[in-house]
Amino acid sequence: MRREPRAALALGLLHFCLAQPNFAPHFFDNGLGSTSGNMALFSLPEDTPVGSHVYTLNGTDPEGDPLSYHISFDPGTRNVFSVDPNFGNITLVEELDREREDEIEAIISISDGLNLVAEKVVILVTDANDEAPSFVQQPYVVLVPEDTPSGSSIFKVRAVDKDTGSGGSVTYFLQNLHSTNFAMDRHSGVLRLQPGATLDYEKSRAHFVTVVAKDGGGKLRGAHVAFSATATVTVNVEDVQDTAPVFVGTPYYGYVYEDTLPGSEVLSVVAVDGDRGKPNHLLYSLVNGSDGAFEINETSGVISVMQSPAQLRREVYDLHVQVTEVSSVVSLAAQAMVPVTIRIVDLNNHPPTFYGESGPQNRFELSMDEHPPQGEILRGLKITVNDSDQGANAKFNLRLVGPGGIFRVVPQTVLNEAQVTIIVENSAAIDFEKSKVLTFKLLAIEVNTPEKFSSTADIVIQLLDTNDNVPKFTSHYYIARIPENTPGGSNVVAVTAVDPDTGPWGKVKYSIYGTGADVFLIHPSTGLIYTQPWATLDAEATSRYNFYVKAEDMEGRYSLAEVFITLLDVNDHYPQFGKSIQERTMVLGTPVRIEATDQDAEEPNNLVDYSITRAEPANVFDIDAHTGEISLKNSIRSLDALHNITMPHRDCTWSVEVQAKDRGSPSFSTTALLKIDITDTETLSRDSMAAFLIETKDNPMKAVGVLAGIMAVVVAITVLISTATFWRNKKSNKVLPVHRVLRRRPSPAPRTVRVEWLKFRRAKAATKFILKEDLPTENCNNSARSSPPPKAPALPPAPRMAPSTAAHWTVPTVSGSLTSKPPQQSPKPKGLGNPIQSTLVSELKQKFEQKNADNKACF
Repeated sequence: MRREPRAALALGLLHFCLAQPNFAPHFFDNGLGSTSGNMALFSLPEDTPVGSHVYTLNGTDPEGDPLSYHISFDPGTRNVFSVDPNFGNITLVEELDREREDEIEAIISISDGLNLVAEKVVILVTDANDEAPSFVQQPYVVLVPEDTPSGSSIFKVRAVDKDTGSGGSVTYFLQNLHSTNFAMDRHSGVLRLQPGATLDYEKSRAHFVTVVAKDGGGKLRGAHVAFSATATVTVNVEDVQDTAPVFVGTPYYGYVYEDTLPGSEVLSVVAVDGDRGKPNHLLYSLVNGSDGAFEINETSGVISVMQSPAQLRREVYDLHVQVTEVSSVVSLAAQAMVPVTIRIVDLNNHPPTFYGESGPQNRFELSMDEHPPQGEILRGLKITVNDSDQGANAKFNLRLVGPGGIFRVVPQTVLNEAQVTIIVENSAAIDFEKSKVLTFKLLAIEVNTPEKFSSTADIVIQLLDTNDNVPKFTSHYYIARIPENTPGGSNVVAVTAVDPDTGPWGKVKYSIYGTGADVFLIHPSTGLIYTQPWATLDAEATSRYNFYVKAEDMEGRYSLAEVFITLLDVNDHYPQFGKSIQERTMVLGTPVRIEATDQDAEEPNNLVDYSITRAEPANVFDIDAHTGEISLKNSIRSLDALHNITMPHRDCTWSVEVQAKDRGSPSFSTTALLKIDITDTETLSRDSMAAFLIETKDNPMKAVGVLAGIMAVVVAITVLISTATFWRNKKSNKVLPVHRVLRRRPSPAPRTVRVEWLKFRRAKAATKFILKEDLPTENCNNSARSSPPPKAPALPPAPRMAPSTAAHWTVPTVSGSLTSKPPQQSPKPKGLGNPIQSTLVSELKQKFEQKNADNKACF
């Protein structure tokens, strides 16, 4: 590449000599911080991303020829940049690292096709904070004597950072800022012992201190960052002779048994130098308390008994053992002392033993009544317990083994010997009916001995029965169901009561009492309840009996139970029709309902079904089996259709035989003959009096009462009018003769309406009548005229004078009617009434007789 400029230059000179001269292109000079030109004084941060456009080569040609740009690097170096030959744009193609390469040499060239100009440039790589501090000369281990004064320097750490500027400056601090033993100089990295802190080998032999090295921070890829590193300093504490010996395994207790031989080892004491790092040799000695009975080995610390246990005068020996350090360096030896307790122990070779009145005994028996008082002592038991050993070997516990909570033994802990007392704890559990014999084991067991010697004695208690139970029924309630036709003296139910007591106390006597008990008896021994011989039960009268039964023992202790006896209904009643069933009037389209009742107490015995057993003529009526409603067949919708069916017979009254049958088993039935008269709603609407009589056919007294009321009103009005006329004529001093003229109008064609007037037991057809003729009003004043009657009786007009010389006194008549006026029809003329009541009654009687004669042809 270095030869290329020379060759180009030679070619250029040759071309200049042979042809017209062509001047070479050249780069523009760039100033500091410029990014376009010949890359002189150009620098680039090391954290520039790869692929970034970092610079633009720019130049000119005197002749204005097109230019091309090139960049090259020395062999063996990285090609860090690439260039666009046409535009001169330089792109970073390799990562930069200032710490490895802080400047880059490159050859840039510009060419116009004939002339090539090349220049060597140096690109500076500037620093970015991309390196973390790094500790040197690790690991850090330091040995520090435990008597090092506080505040002393212990160790110095060092960390380096390859970055420059603030990113390369390092400060130090401890990771645990709350450390009480050590401190760190942030600039020098010196580790010191905190003021007032000391090291102790016996408490902690090593300390681990974490040191953090942190740089000053700087820019990296446009952000401010700071890096740090950590290192651990191990501080090993060196032991110094400053601690006295220490006994281990304290406290020390030893035991000498009654068969121990003189010279036997009792126990060993062990001590160690408090300075574990460089321990000294130790010597043991007895200070006091031995009285010549014990000795100790000065090197091993073994204590031995030197006399026979029988010669030892004390039960407990309190010794004091001293240990001393042996050191050639220290003139004053360190010492320590510990107490040692040695107890003379008797051998445990005797178990506890139970004694009765005659010596050792392992079975004790007693008889007593059940349920003794709470806290009572079983005085029939005389028990003594003894252990021949001494001291702790003679200490033992007493307890009862068996059903818990019934008895309590006193005392519970015994030393050597005691009198045994058994006390009642639960009187209710001492029950003859539950257990006739109570068996326990009295156990004595040593407390603190390894052998745990023990012994037992059997306690057998025979219980005697008392009358402590009440007879109890097997149930609080007894329920029985019997048919109502059960004969007298029949068994009903058996009750049972149990008394757990024995003998005469367990015998039970039964009795009954209460509101319903008079119909029943009970056997006093068996508890069988039966009916009185004369008793007759009836579910319809009383369906349930409730009384009490009593169970009593010979001392009058008793209990009660309740007895419920239900009578089951038996079908013993026939259905009964009402008294008003013989005759009924049916309005066409409206059913007639009959009803029969059954006096039985329960279903289905008192449920009644209805049916038509016979009808004359047939195929006219239907009946609802459940409700008893009798209606015409669906095909009969008018009286004409009904008359067509019965044309041969020409009957006006129909006879129907109806049966009422209950659902019991066996079933009972009753029949009744029903006479039915049929009319239609049109006829009823034309004659309001007939409608009223039909409406009151089941209550004849209502019709008679209404008729009597009408007649009373007519008579009262007549009396008022007559009185008024009399006083008027009297004032005029004129006396006129009384004329009463009754004129009968021709009767129109009769309209037959069947009405039930009175009911008779023999199902007779009711007498039908119709009142439709009215009497005209007539005055005897030589001018007779007829006018429509008013809606209500009015006062009579003033008397008129005839042309003749004789004056006549006219007595007016008052019309009356037995039929009510229909609300939507024009008023019909009412019959005239005379003040004399007998005249009106006679006219009504004649009309009734005439109508009855006309209707006889229908029967």
